[in-house]
Amino acid sequence: MEPDHSRSSADRRDYDLIVIGAGINGVGIALDAALRGLSVALVEKEDICSGVSAWSGRLVHGGLRYLEHYDFGLVRESLVERERLFRNAPHLVHPVPLMMPSFRHNRRSRWLVEIGMVLYDALSWRKTPPTHRLLGRTATLRRFPGISPEGLTGAAVFYDGQLELAERLCVEVALDAVANGAQLMLHTRVTAPLVQDGRVVGVEAVDELTGEQVQLRAPVVYNVAGPWIDRVFAPDSVPEQPRLNGGAKGSHLVVERFPGAPTDVVYYESRRDGRLVLVIPWMDRVMIGTTDVRFEDDPGDARCDIGEAEYLLDEVNALVPEAGLTMDDVLYTLSGVRPLPYEPGVPESSITRTHVLHDHAASGLPGLVTVVGGKLTTYRQLAEDAVDDCMRRLGRRDPGCPTRTRSLPGARGFDGEQLRAELRARGADERVARRLVRFYGAASLEVWSLAQATPALAELAHAPSGMIRAELVQAVSREQAVTLADVLARRTLTAFEPGHGLESVDGIADVLADLLGWDAERRQSEIDGYHAWLSHLDIPDPDGPRSDSFGAGAATTERTRA
Repeated sequence: MEPDHSRSSADRRDYDLIVIGAGINGVGIALDAALRGLSVALVEKEDICSGVSAWSGRLVHGGLRYLEHYDFGLVRESLVERERLFRNAPHLVHPVPLMMPSFRHNRRSRWLVEIGMVLYDALSWRKTPPTHRLLGRTATLRRFPGISPEGLTGAAVFYDGQLELAERLCVEVALDAVANGAQLMLHTRVTAPLVQDGRVVGVEAVDELTGEQVQLRAPVVYNVAGPWIDRVFAPDSVPEQPRLNGGAKGSHLVVERFPGAPTDVVYYESRRDGRLVLVIPWMDRVMIGTTDVRFEDDPGDARCDIGEAEYLLDEVNALVPEAGLTMDDVLYTLSGVRPLPYEPGVPESSITRTHVLHDHAASGLPGLVTVVGGKLTTYRQLAEDAVDDCMRRLGRRDPGCPTRTRSLPGARGFDGEQLRAELRARGADERVARRLVRFYGAASLEVWSLAQATPALAELAHAPSGMIRAELVQAVSREQAVTLADVLARRTLTAFEPGHGLESVDGIADVLADLLGWDAERRQSEIDGYHAWLSHLDIPDPDGPRSDSFGAGAATTERTRA
């Protein structure tokens, strides 16, 4: 099968709306707009979910800590959207318990936490998970035996959501948009706006894989590039624009389960500075995060530095004395730059997490709107707000937002137990059946049908994760993956296994070469490119730069890596 570059060289060149950026917010806008009858081009310089959407703690939460800043509206919005994800994507998003322990050293008193819990429950009425409950010291130690007993007074247990496979959510939303008429142009970099009679009427772009130059036209252009919003257009292609992105880096560490590790997500106060730190069971391992460091460089260069890693290790070792974690225990790291509004002088932890639609008319680019901020949990509401705005700009009759109750493709008719039983009845073993249902939901039968049609596709492509070869075909033929990194990092998530799939990369590259018509040179280039992508997950250099403080007044990291 030859590579399909129609994503960036479509016959169509005129649209109602152009969306720049295929993170969760961009794909959400494209889906909503397509469902309301607009013609949409979704343009992305890399791949679906190749930016900050992939570097979060993968929790779908109401934002308990936003109550500290009295942002009740955002908490309520987040809780409503969390519930919608429980209903509309149950194969990917599920409730999980969070434990918030209380220690005598905490800056937040236990009564203050209790008030917060009551408000959280009140703002999430009609919710799926149970209400919070308080545990005394003995009950806390019984539930979490590994926790340090020193100064422990008890804990609160409440529920939020977990989205282990954030990439799969983005892929499903994007493909649903395509199924409803949106044009998805991956590996296509926007370089400049098209301006006519003083208005933005489209964009110029280049296909990064073929070098083809394209011009796309639309009366409304949405810049939804996350932390790259200020970097989309070459500086000499636009008049001077206000800075919109604030740039706050968050890093996580991923380790194997360690002695005393919790089974709940644990959300607790740092001993050093009072920041809230998370220990998250994730993909059969443990994710520890997050930091909050001002970052001024290209977001693509964000990496965890040694100061951040030491901070997180020190905190989890204080929480779980028998853990004894060192840098040698870190499998890899995740770092991304939050798309926060630019608010100079405001501590990163205090900057609002709500979204803003910035109209560039006042700065000489009418027709261009930039989406500032936003978070994974509220992507659907952000998309609804953006498309409401777009409909007004176009002067179209608005049929209303259809996404509030719309299930994602993998959730339509989803019943996990029934699907696993059917896959086993069709010849899949238990491990493969569980993986397929977990990754693809209702579409797991579609993937297994490829294996039934061609038995060689039922063979394991990556034994440690249980990934079968049919998933490679699914990624390429039905999910618009065109590079090795697309497949391993954002369709099958093999990149996040401890060995990153490198033990199987040659065989996987062989399968993809056959599917996509790669010659030997292109095949090796893809392997080299995947190795380069893996630098995102690098373990910090102990002799490298460090960020020694977090939250208010955090130092700017200067580390840049290819």
